[in-house]
Amino acid sequence: MQGKIAFEEHFAVEETLEQTRGFAGDSGHWDDFTRQILDLEEERLEQMDETGIELAILSLNAPGVQRILDPDEAMAVARKANDRMAEAVSKHPARYAALAALPMHDPVSASWELGRCVRELGFKGCMVNGFQQVGDAENVRYYDLPEYDSFWAAVSELDVPFYLHPRMQIPSRAQNYEGHPWLMSAPWGFAVETSIHALRLCGSGMFDDYPNLRICLGHLGENIPFGLWRIDARMRFSRRGYRGNKPLGAYFREHFHLTTSGNFNNAAFRCTLEMIDHDKVYFSADYPFEKMEDAADWYDSTDVISEDQRRKFGRSNAITLFDLDLK
Repeated sequence: MQGKIAFEEHFAVEETLEQTRGFAGDSGHWDDFTRQILDLEEERLEQMDETGIELAILSLNAPGVQRILDPDEAMAVARKANDRMAEAVSKHPARYAALAALPMHDPVSASWELGRCVRELGFKGCMVNGFQQVGDAENVRYYDLPEYDSFWAAVSELDVPFYLHPRMQIPSRAQNYEGHPWLMSAPWGFAVETSIHALRLCGSGMFDDYPNLRICLGHLGENIPFGLWRIDARMRFSRRGYRGNKPLGAYFREHFHLTTSGNFNNAAFRCTLEMIDHDKVYFSADYPFEKMEDAADWYDSTDVISEDQRRKFGRSNAITLFDLDLK
């Protein structure tokens, strides 16, 4: 399919490049990976042409500024990354858009930078890489905490999507992975950490306060669609601390938007489509952690969807979500 839009497509700045080393594959692949994740010119655009991706919405690699403890340093890196993305968008406006990197140490700074990126730079939303570490590596903050209410008010006012991207749990909270470090990242831990964070948001009551919020998840929903029925079924007996006015599944179906990034599997795709409104499903690749050609070859040939759905999930849904000036 030509004209696809993808929006879990990463790049790095020098300050965040080394954070990707553990996810780049064997050491012999590092030089190629470094070139790909830093590049916003020839190679990336050529691969987009070859795979039928018309527009890539760029974002900073994980964990990015969420792992930077000092708020001033984090803001400086976020601004550098955002300005570099803005430069790429200005140079290639028909091929790139951008999602803001945000320092989430405090809601005021995060709201300010999001406002700058949306209002001044024309960004389409933000991508935040999981919980924020603040001041001390052991001090982590999730965004369902009451202190982030003013941030969600700013997101609601700007009316742009918030993409919650995975990161690994910190070692002091990861005893269940001891002896099995491979479990902590993309094979399993990414989905565990991100799904818990997403479910915390669902149970926080924030969607009652800000009903226009839109939260994006990759990897076909970080395993949540598969477990959604059971979550609601068992919460009939276990609602202690739950602050929502609706069943959790209602919030998830109303407010969460799911991409195919890094999960190119027909069975998982069928489950997602059975559980989620088809207006909230999208194509994405997860480049360069995944190959664009793998994402596109699977998506363009899967028989799980019709040709009309292929265009809907691959293009028109994203045009609506991000209010893109495309047909």
